[in-house]
Amino acid sequence: MPQPTEAQDAPEVQGAPEAQGAPEVAGAPDELVGPLERGLAVLRAMAAGPEVRHRPGDLARTTGLARSTIDRVTTTLVRLGLLRTEGRDLLLAPRAAELGNAYLASCGLPELLGPHAVALADALDESVSVAVPDGDGVRFLAQATRRRAMAISFRTGDLLPAERCAPGALFAARWDAADHERWRERRTKDPLDTGFPSMPPRPAGPSDEVEAEFLDRVREAREAGFAVDDQLIEPGLLAVALPVRGPDGAVVCAVSVVSHTSRHSAASLTEQALPPLRRAVTAMERALAAPGTEEAAPAAPADPSGSGLKEELGSGFLQSLARGLDVLRAFGSVRGPVRLSELARRTGLPRATARRSLITLRHLGYVREEAGGFLVLPRVLELGYARISGLSLPEIATPHLVALVLRVHESASVAVLDGDDIRYVARVASTRIMHIDITVGTRLPAYATSMGRVLLAALPEAERAARLGRITPEALTPRTVRTHEGLDEAVATTAARGYGWVEQELEEGLRSLAVPVTDGTGHVVGAVNVALHAGRATPEESLATLLPALRETAALISADLAAVGRFTRVTPA
Repeated sequence: MPQPTEAQDAPEVQGAPEAQGAPEVAGAPDELVGPLERGLAVLRAMAAGPEVRHRPGDLARTTGLARSTIDRVTTTLVRLGLLRTEGRDLLLAPRAAELGNAYLASCGLPELLGPHAVALADALDESVSVAVPDGDGVRFLAQATRRRAMAISFRTGDLLPAERCAPGALFAARWDAADHERWRERRTKDPLDTGFPSMPPRPAGPSDEVEAEFLDRVREAREAGFAVDDQLIEPGLLAVALPVRGPDGAVVCAVSVVSHTSRHSAASLTEQALPPLRRAVTAMERALAAPGTEEAAPAAPADPSGSGLKEELGSGFLQSLARGLDVLRAFGSVRGPVRLSELARRTGLPRATARRSLITLRHLGYVREEAGGFLVLPRVLELGYARISGLSLPEIATPHLVALVLRVHESASVAVLDGDDIRYVARVASTRIMHIDITVGTRLPAYATSMGRVLLAALPEAERAARLGRITPEALTPRTVRTHEGLDEAVATTAARGYGWVEQELEEGLRSLAVPVTDGTGHVVGAVNVALHAGRATPEESLATLLPALRETAALISADLAAVGRFTRVTPA
């Protein structure tokens, strides 16, 4: 039987209605993948509202799903690394960022426009944001913020109502009658904007006044070509925004310069920011028009369909949910529209399986069908990206340190290089009567610590030589390396073998073993160690017992950092 050609890919999912407005739309297609729909509902519930921790019973009430269904869905999501457990609580895991990363990589906007946003922020000494339309809302994709006491910042993935920010007026200038009706329906259901947790609720007031005022601003934005936010989000916050158009002339996103009434009025901000903002938009539009190259496909997952987990967990593992999430993640390996056949190839799934997942994702508003294939939409960012993108290195590392300490029964820490010292940013102590008493924030000389030597070893050769040249080792114990030559050799040995080992050099009786932690680019950004009393085992026994567990922990932390830090900066503390 002949296989369908690639030209037939698009018609294969006709019948799945175009999703607009609310994530779930009426008229579910016959081929909807139920477990995928329910899994995404659980992820939305986990990401919504102020609570970080959720109990299965709470999720059942929030989603309307049966408790047994919640148990199967969350079991699957935990095994896939998108959720994690702490006792009876469920939390979003850093790897859930991979879903939002698929959209950010596919659209290419953070990579192409982010550097121009940073340059504009530096030139004006004001915060700059890049946002895209998402239904009748505005979703933020990139930030270049200023360090001030009154910081102005939204998280990547945060959603604002169109009527309460400058980009919204620009996007609404191209709405049709159906778009306006959906906006009115949303406002009728949620007049105080309680469904937008990233901003304060709207003060109660006449709905017709809000609509009239917004439509006036939309008209002004259409005529002037820019829009102003004069304390629409909250008192004191100002912004001026311009649209950024793609090669076809359509508005792709908006870039905003954001300030505070302590620095500007709306008029003075517009006067000062608009000329450099126009220049920045011109540069952004050139970047969008430049010929692009398709990103290299990532290595295929070892078990793309989750068949190994299915065999292990049986009915407790929802393989169709795992497969659907594989399809969603696969969008991140290609820039722009993707054909069904290409998605099937990249996931290693049968075309029919990938097709049903696409039908479901389209029905829920996460994917749109176009002539050239399928596009993943910014709504994917609602699946926890805003919450996860704000995680720091300690927040990412600590759960893994807890697991490591339970495994090896010794204290474990993560540190970063801070000048010629290391600074502890995360730590989990063992429950032994005699344990290492160090707290987060402690600074120790890098030259006499296992984590310090790992971090020094990771420096570029010239920087490492300069750093070691200015360090004067002190004899902290009789075993401490005391000479420049000895320190050079110790750091070179650490670099060659891939781990740091310090035997009673910082303190008598203290043994420490450390390995590097890397980000998504392979750069060493920290180190993780296990510290113990040297009398508990021989050096050979400690190395054989601890090094494999330590390397596995570092790999898990590094994988989480790669997911969270692909498009956002992970702070060290």
